[in-house]
Formats: sequence, C-alpha cells, structure tokens
Amino acid sequence: MTNEIYSQLLKEKMYFDQLDNGLKVYTMPMEGYTKQYAIFATNYGSIDSKFKIMGEEKIIEVPDGIAHFLEHKLFEERDGSIFDKFSELGSNVNAYTNFNSTCYLFTSTDRFLENLELLVKFVQSPYFTDENVEKEKGIITQEINMYKDNPQWKVFFNALRAMYHNHPVKIDIAGTVDSISRITKEDLYTCYDNFYSPHNMTLFIAGDIDHAEALKVIKMSMNERPSNAKIIQRVYPEETNSIVQDTIEEHLDVSIPLFNIAYKDILNNSTEDKLLNRDISTKILLDMLFGKSSELYSSLYEEGLINDTFEHEFTGELGYGYSMMGGESKDPLLIRDRIHKHIELLKKVGLSKEDFERIKRKQIGEHLGYYNSVEFIATTFIAYHFKGIQLFDYIKAIKKIQFSDIEKRFLEHFCNSQSILSIISPK
Repeated sequence: MTNEIYSQLLKEKMYFDQLDNGLKVYTMPMEGYTKQYAIFATNYGSIDSKFKIMGEEKIIEVPDGIAHFLEHKLFEERDGSIFDKFSELGSNVNAYTNFNSTCYLFTSTDRFLENLELLVKFVQSPYFTDENVEKEKGIITQEINMYKDNPQWKVFFNALRAMYHNHPVKIDIAGTVDSISRITKEDLYTCYDNFYSPHNMTLFIAGDIDHAEALKVIKMSMNERPSNAKIIQRVYPEETNSIVQDTIEEHLDVSIPLFNIAYKDILNNSTEDKLLNRDISTKILLDMLFGKSSELYSSLYEEGLINDTFEHEFTGELGYGYSMMGGESKDPLLIRDRIHKHIELLKKVGLSKEDFERIKRKQIGEHLGYYNSVEFIATTFIAYHFKGIQLFDYIKAIKKIQFSDIEKRFLEHFCNSQSILSIISPK
C-alpha cells in the first residue's frame, strides 16, 4: 500500500512503499524537471567489517575495504560492462562507498524506466569468481597507492587516525594493500548475502516520474528475490572520548602546507531526534565560528594565514562524530593557536545571538534552495534515512533550534583538549 508523506512547511510530498521482500521504495515526483535521479542504497559501509547474525554467537570478521571492493565488483557481469549498457540508454551510472553506506545511482533525461530496470537488476546480480576477484585486487591496489600520495586524502585520514583509537572510521575506505589481498569470493558473497538483502536496502527516486509506474518496474525487476530476514548486529570496538595525539604531520609533494583541525565529538546515547538536533546545531555553530562572515575568518584571511580553500564540515553518526576545518596555510600551528584562543575567549564573553539568528535564516534559505536539485534531494535523503531521520524533518527541526541549544552545544563540543591538527607539509 502506497503511503503519502507530505511536508506542510515545504509544500512537497513523497511516496513510500515497502515490498513484500522488505525493500523500501521512496519517490519524490517533481513535475517539469528534465532530469531523473535514482539511488539504490544499502545500509552497509566501510566500517562494517565485523558483525554477527542476531541469535548467533559467531562473530564474522572480513578484511577492511571489502564494502568498497564489493561495490567495484557489482559493475562486472558475465556478458560485459554495466557502464556500456547505461551509456546505450543515454544515462550516466555511478556508485560510491562511504563509512556507512554503499550507493548505486544513475541520472537520466530519457528512457527512465529502462534505466531503472537496469539499475535494480544489476545490483541484484553478483558475479564473483576466483579469477575476477584476483584481477580486481590489482586494480584496487593501484587505487590505494594513488591515494597514498594524495595530499587532501592523507590530511583527512591522518586527522581521523589522530582522533580515533579503535573505531574503524580511521581506516581507509578502500582498505590497505594487505587487507584487500586477503579478500576471497566467499567473503564477498557473505557480505552480499547479509548486507544486500532487500530489507537492508532502500531505493529513492526524484524527478519527473510516476510513482506507480516506477514501483511496477521495481517489482518486476526484483526477480521475486526473497529477503534474508536475518537481523545483522554490527560489532564495533569501544572508543574513548580522548584523542590519540594532538598533532600529526606528513611530508608530501605540496607547495604550501595543507591542514585540518578537528574536534572529536563526545558521544552520548543519541536518538534520531537528538542526532538531527546535534547535526543542525553544530553546522550553525561552525558557520558562526568559521564561516566567511565570521570575525575569525576575516582576520585570518586578511593576515594571509588562510585563503579561499578554507572550509568546515560536521559529520555526526550514532557511533562517531567530529567537526573539521581546514585548507592551505603557511602556518597551520599558528592557526590552531588562534582558533584555540578564540574558542576560549567566546566561552568567557559568549556567542552572538544576532549571528545565530542570521546564520539560521541563511541555512534555512540554503536548504530550501537545494530542493531544486534532484541530486541533493536523493543523496541527502539516503544519508539521513540510514540514521533513522526523515528528510522532511530537517526544516521542522532547524526552525525549532534555539540560541540556548547553540550555547549548550558550543560548551559541550568545542573543547580544545579534544582537538587535533593534521598537517601535510612540503618535502
């Protein structure tokens, strides 16, 4: 039975159906848009390398990097390349693996239902052999070695390693050369059978489409695939709130140092509502503290300590979280010192309520503007969905955020003893 989800604030609606095998299907019809965007996602990312089946004692542990490896392998079929088939339909297909999910997607302007059928079918058709697994190891080894020399990649993952003692978020999404060398076709099928079960997956579509037509194609394309109804329990090591080291530095071929300063989040037992509130509050705070209109940004920029590459972000999940800011600078150590002093000063004099109101209005406006992008709607929907958050809840939640929420979050999160500095310096 189709359910309609309507946002009074946004004047937008989406439709939801759950198939008999557990697959969740959401569509957001956008009449008049020339592009369609479909994303078929599994709640399975790079941090899920240790798990067990509910009711069973045995813990299954697979090599790091296997989620990314599996994503690569699904594009290979017995009779050629999936990329060629989508190209023949005039569409673009892609995929990505992050810490928490693996997503397969396409954009099209024509022949949407044919593209949708192809997407659903190929993600359900694993083809792993000893030979093609060994071949893929060579390809991914090259990819891993390439990223070893990528300054932006290294400054980011070095920051994670400086923050996290045990949590697998500190491990490269692609794994290591050693870990992928141990992947077998049996490992791939084990992960596929457990994490690519329909009940662990969601399909979201946005654009000028008809929900009933799309649903009909999806049902036909599922090949009557039954769901593996076993409940998966992910197993993560305990992680303390302390950081590993406050400074980490590496030398690569860069002309000017790159840096990331990060604040490790102190985790509480978060519900979905609290997770969304934390996400919104922290992003408002980051804009207040480090946005282009902030006092600190202006002074650092005018002194030539930062340039237009400086940016900030917050990542908040149920098991980990951090705020990170960085870019290029001739003196990352001085920037850290300035940020620390600025944080301590604001704890004494207080945050600006005017800044809060202005940034809140700005972020509401930006969010509303994003609804013109099918890509934003689809990728943001999936990111929130796997946290148990409904996309339409964002606008309600941000309107409810009060200055007192921001003050509380500031004191809780921006603790200088919880901060690290990652630097990539010239050789």
